Amino acid sequence: MKNLKITTAIIAIMFAIGLSPEALSQSLTGKQIIEKVYNRATGNDQTSDLSMTLINRSGSQRVREIKQFTMDMGDVEKSIMFFLSPADVKNTSFMSWAYDSDQSDDQWIYLPALKKTKRISSDSKSDYFMGSDFTYDDLGDRKLEDDTHKLLREETIEGKECYVVESIPVDEDYMYSKTLVWVNKANFIGVKKEFYDEDEDLLKTLSIKDVKKISDIWVITNSEMKNVQKNHKTIISLKNVEINTSISAAKFSERMMMRGL
Repeated sequence: MKNLKITTAIIAIMFAIGLSPEALSQSLTGKQIIEKVYNRATGNDQTSDLSMTLINRSGSQRVREIKQFTMDMGDVEKSIMFFLSPADVKNTSFMSWAYDSDQSDDQWIYLPALKKTKRISSDSKSDYFMGSDFTYDDLGDRKLEDDTHKLLREETIEGKECYVVESIPVDEDYMYSKTLVWVNKANFIGVKKEFYDEDEDLLKTLSIKDVKKISDIWVITNSEMKNVQKNHKTIISLKNVEINTSISAAKFSERMMMRGL
């Protein structure tokens, strides 16, 4: 199970990113490709420092520093992030639980100004997270059966031979009418993903800029989500990534959200 958290694992799900050293047949279906990329190794837990840079159409930037923790507990994958700066978002926290079942994700956000934790409702999943170009739904776990997957073609992008897979949601009221993902045939790491709005117009493009191998796990360390309709983008950069450090399960609770680091 792969949870869509902001940073490595978040983008891994949204972007249908995976890694496998095995040689794959040319006859793979779109569903088989997405299934393989979902089932990539991510480690038991991960800690990282994350920079989120928001850039508007005039080029003005806002940078947010975040500490993130993730943990795979088998039947549920949990993540929690704490905003460290700037002052207007400091002590805000966000937590997501993604289940290895048909159960919908649970998500919460703690707003220090209100001194209360708010549960993210299903009606709010299309809202944008903390002014970024990621929605709350993007930060959740997209299940394999939530979409129908079709292999459209094979294409070379940035010098990489890729499968191009179209995913159309089963739910006709879903916020995206479809997504297209380019998956590197050599190692099943995503190169690009496009998100289309309800009118089937291109809304956003997710690009992976850098991937590094840390403790034998491939980690996305730099990525960019651009809203082409608003000419706004969000750059995510990771550093100080640590994997399999035995994070305490007690860290992933509403009490810890309020308590902070």
